[in-house]
Amino acid sequence: MVVTFLGSTILAVVALRFLPVYFTPLMFIRVGQQVSEGKDIKLRHRWVPMDEISPSLPVAVMASEDQRFLTHHGFDFKAIENAAVRNMKHKNKRKLGASTISQQTAKNVFLWPGRSWLRKGFEVYFTTLIELLWSKQRIMEVYLNSIEMGDGIYGADAVAEWHFGCRAKDLSRAQCALIAATLPNPRKYSSLRPSAYMLKRQKKILHEMKYVPGFPRKGEDVVKQKKE
Repeated sequence: MVVTFLGSTILAVVALRFLPVYFTPLMFIRVGQQVSEGKDIKLRHRWVPMDEISPSLPVAVMASEDQRFLTHHGFDFKAIENAAVRNMKHKNKRKLGASTISQQTAKNVFLWPGRSWLRKGFEVYFTTLIELLWSKQRIMEVYLNSIEMGDGIYGADAVAEWHFGCRAKDLSRAQCALIAATLPNPRKYSSLRPSAYMLKRQKKILHEMKYVPGFPRKGEDVVKQKKE
């Protein structure tokens, strides 16, 4: 059973290094929730390659979610330490997470939402695999195509069409920052009808984006980008 599990999971990760990710477990879970609640099925998703996504979007999500994405190997131990210290000091407040873009990608593509130790263990395993077998460009490409960005909306091209009336490659810097601002809870926060809180977050992310290097496109050297 162990050999079968390792073989099948490694094969899946290798295959998805090259193949588009058209569906994720979360998409099916959300559809099941919609059906059980008697709602219309809403699943909007269109895979697009990285060169058809605005170059401002990966910069915005790094500024918002994971500023050391290009330099860590899947886990940001400094962020984990900071989150642990903060959560210990403020036990009655909402827990601060330290999940990287790599971890979120592993969770979105291979796993289910939840906070159990079992799921967290699988997340560590799949994060390690994709960091070993995928490039940073591929991790970001899959992330931007699979992340939940609204109610029934998944990926950059779908949110661009349904919230901004354009394609992912045409998103402005401000629109990318607004999308990134919703990612902690895209079903609660909307880039279509942003609240004052969302606009405040957008402004902060736009400021942070000034200090994030441009994301290396396909064929560019990630190591060189790190040094710069």
